[in-house]
Amino acid sequence: MDNLSTKLATRKRPRNPPIEATGSWPEKTSYSSQGLFNTKRDKGLQLMKITQLETIWFEPLPADDWQRSRGTGRQALPNNLWVRIYTDEGLVGLGETYYLPRSVSAVIHDAYATLLIGRDVLDIDNHWNNMFSLVNFCGHAGAEMRAISAIDMALWDLAGQHLGVPIYQLLGGRNRERIAVYNTCVGYGHHDDMQAWLDGRAGHLAEELLAQGITAMKIWPFDQFGPTLSGPTAIREPMTIWGGLAAAGILGHHISHDDLRSGLAIVEQIREAVGDRMSIAIEGHARWNLTTATRIARELEPFDIMWLEEIMPPDNVEAYLRLKQSTRIPICQSERLLSRFAFRETIERGAADIIMPDLSWCGGFTETRRICQAADTYYLPVTLHDTIGPVALQAAVHMMLHAPNAMIQEVVRAYIHGWYQDVVTHPLEIRDGCISVANRPGLGTALQPEFLQRPDARHEMTDASRLRRW
Repeated sequence: MDNLSTKLATRKRPRNPPIEATGSWPEKTSYSSQGLFNTKRDKGLQLMKITQLETIWFEPLPADDWQRSRGTGRQALPNNLWVRIYTDEGLVGLGETYYLPRSVSAVIHDAYATLLIGRDVLDIDNHWNNMFSLVNFCGHAGAEMRAISAIDMALWDLAGQHLGVPIYQLLGGRNRERIAVYNTCVGYGHHDDMQAWLDGRAGHLAEELLAQGITAMKIWPFDQFGPTLSGPTAIREPMTIWGGLAAAGILGHHISHDDLRSGLAIVEQIREAVGDRMSIAIEGHARWNLTTATRIARELEPFDIMWLEEIMPPDNVEAYLRLKQSTRIPICQSERLLSRFAFRETIERGAADIIMPDLSWCGGFTETRRICQAADTYYLPVTLHDTIGPVALQAAVHMMLHAPNAMIQEVVRAYIHGWYQDVVTHPLEIRDGCISVANRPGLGTALQPEFLQRPDARHEMTDASRLRRW
């Protein structure tokens, strides 16, 4: 029995106030092992019931207004969704996901609320199975899975607050006290990281990161040469969406010699500036077919690349097996696989060397732990995707402190030093190239009251009186 199952078998819980209501953290509560192993039936204690669900998202600024006010970098908030789960104990759990927040919000209020309101918070596995089984009846991936992820995150947050322990403790405790990070070189605010490596300053950027203690970075130097979403008459014209250049694009079937050399030159600048002191990951954003991906991989081999990530769409495992047989570079399969079922064949057939789920997309703590355990069974390391938001990053770090096969954690320093500071009460910090979480109950953070009161915030609530029963 894992720590969560064991500890939640009791209902001997502290009356911790909601984190966002107090502005300070309750003292950690100690429990005797005897008390933890008694069941709620033995003690006759009441359940902690879910009373209402809240979703929060933000209207985007018009593109011209955004560019005038913020300059470079995409708009982050319009694609984020936060979930808060309220209980009859007064505790409030927090979750987060990313992409099409109005669609995710609709799934939560129209489908999942009926399965949650009035039920016991701590039956987390049952909640997960109920939600997944309902939507999988019509196909689960997409907004449905992102909604499950945010809700599951909030339920684990509540469990930790309820028992007075961090989530990593509920997962089974720590295997490390901090985890090394790599910087995904996106720009925002004072850190114009993406423009730096695109404009010939990749070596300077690597030196700057090393000065901050960050010894690994991720770039996507070949995206700029692939076909875009701009239509058949402008196939190479960049597409702006959500306030920034779209990483998405249709599949490329050829890269010219000159374009390949231009992409490699960015990597070469890093090696010339800092040698092998900087590990380099190459992101592919699923933009290339097998023939081109193989060509790119072989040309990258002299640069000792940390991994080549999702250089092709993840749907064809056989194609990845062929790619792996053709290159010495480790292959990373990542966040577009939205459940353990999606990762299963990749792991079992040896189609990747590194497994990278996104906790806020693939099913929250409950499912991500299963994926990490499946990878560990095949002696594969895991790293968690995160360019999502401050709450999702907090959740990812809890998992990475726990997972025995954790390798490294993705961060975007531009976001951590930028808009993350405006969202949560306790944003994380990068120290000496590593990240960790404080010893606070649950996730260890909450949404700032000022953030929730912004005029562009959109709130939707469902309680027992508003359930949509059809």
